[in-house]
Amino acid sequence: MSASPSLRRLATLSGVILLTGALLTACATPAAQPSDDGPGAAPSGHSAAAGEVIGQGTVLQVEPDAAQLCLGGVMESYPPQCSGPDIVGWDWAAVEYEESSGGVTWGTYAVQGTWDGEIFTLTQPAIPLALYDPMADIDPRTLPENAGSATEPELEAIQQQLIDEASVDVLMTWPENGYLFVTVVHDDGALQGYFDERFGPDVIAVGSALKPVS
Repeated sequence: MSASPSLRRLATLSGVILLTGALLTACATPAAQPSDDGPGAAPSGHSAAAGEVIGQGTVLQVEPDAAQLCLGGVMESYPPQCSGPDIVGWDWAAVEYEESSGGVTWGTYAVQGTWDGEIFTLTQPAIPLALYDPMADIDPRTLPENAGSATEPELEAIQQQLIDEASVDVLMTWPENGYLFVTVVHDDGALQGYFDERFGPDVIAVGSALKPVS
């Protein structure tokens, strides 16, 4: 199935959208295609939060740098390796269950604070994840009755496209229940809107690692 003239014109627009060969040759449904007008530049995936947020991850400090909050993957070396935004107000003397080796100190914690899009500022004492028992947080888009509109091959093609483009700071991504789930540091709705316009509704499900404090 060859691309339409409209899609060929879109593929030549600099800085808008690059359609991968996989999408062009797979005869994707409209749900997996961008709109004719294009959605513009992608939001970064780390928009500022209006109120306090809470997140779970590894806090790691390489002396003499500031402690960082790693919300994505962590390399399983010793000491571990990861990166993330700086944490203002972090004090290892105020927490438990940390480890240290070779000038690196780390531990896994639930942290609450404010997020300005670049820096996380602690507002409450951190809780070791070994002692943290949050309420279940089930995304309704994972339920069978709320299935997305895309097929597994379409989602895998879009997933690879996002990896290749690297225009959004994605922490995790996986296909499930007809959606491509994409976790970022924090989305105020702009990134979800961008993906909905680009690929169609019910294709990509954006989630934030930093969630509002209820």
